[in-house]
Amino acid sequence: MKTEKLHYDLPPDLIAQQPLAVRSDSRLLVLNRSSGDIQDSRFNHIGDFLSPGDCLVLNDTRVIPARFFARRGTGARLEGLFLAEPIDGTWTVYLKGARKLKPGDRFYLKDRQKADFCEVVLIEKLDQGKCRLELKTDMKTGNILETIGFPPLPPYIRRDDDAATAAADAPRYQTVYARRAGAVAAPTAGLHFTETLIEQLKRAGVQFAFITLHVGAGTFKPITAENLEDHKIHQERFTLNEENAGIINMARDRGGRIIPVGTTSTRVLETIAADLKVAANEGMTELYITPGYTFKMTDAMITNFHLPRSTLLALVAAFAGLEKVLAAYHHAIEQRYRFYSYGDAMLIM
Repeated sequence: MKTEKLHYDLPPDLIAQQPLAVRSDSRLLVLNRSSGDIQDSRFNHIGDFLSPGDCLVLNDTRVIPARFFARRGTGARLEGLFLAEPIDGTWTVYLKGARKLKPGDRFYLKDRQKADFCEVVLIEKLDQGKCRLELKTDMKTGNILETIGFPPLPPYIRRDDDAATAAADAPRYQTVYARRAGAVAAPTAGLHFTETLIEQLKRAGVQFAFITLHVGAGTFKPITAENLEDHKIHQERFTLNEENAGIINMARDRGGRIIPVGTTSTRVLETIAADLKVAANEGMTELYITPGYTFKMTDAMITNFHLPRSTLLALVAAFAGLEKVLAAYHHAIEQRYRFYSYGDAMLIM
């Protein structure tokens, strides 16, 4: 399939720059994937479209404050995104502004008050814009990021190094059920849930199960290949424990629908599904779902609106059909829905 078929034009002013005051006040576009019918609703009315026994599968990963700022000795500004700690005392990062840096060069991480925090040495430049750094501090990585880090909002949400803005974003670029730290991007379909809404749905008989998939920076990587099948998707680490596997399987056995919240939950379910069941599992997934894929566990899906030419849009198109998805997107644009991470939601049934 040609990648250009995943293209659509979005007015820039529909890219949500701020979250709504109340998470569940976001709009909800409901798409019937059989008929293509579209209904406009609100996320706090999502229970109208669910039935007792349905099982929502949520990703409880917690976003770490992975974005950071630094300065060279010349005063030139650098911006980075923490990716991993492959060896104690070293980081693998994306680093903007590193074109003139060479191995052995030293610079300084900045804290949230823009003061120098510690010295850093560039060990090597890796492929795809990554670098490996050595930090001249004995502090643990988690504590360092809590001192210097900012919420790793995607580049289409405009943010600088203002500490007050970061403090406001920190809880909102996080689901209310986030538990296990490790993501560098939020599972954004879950951002619409409030604790009150979850309790309402539970009282109505909706089941909840949790998986963990630590969303990586690759989730924002566009498909640049001419053909979808030539794109290499990123790997992400996941976990599903016995308790939650049991909740999912029991819901399926009793006739409930399995409804992943977001493409991340969908990828995990489809990675480990076998014979209409799931089993406790952990590991890495690089499952690449494109139109033509046969879904094994997914009966409906809650998702946000995704970027053109993205693997996330390819997954949604595989589930609902490309023409129906693009028709729904065009409807959303006409009705001025808010798009992307801080934007509105879809329920595909």
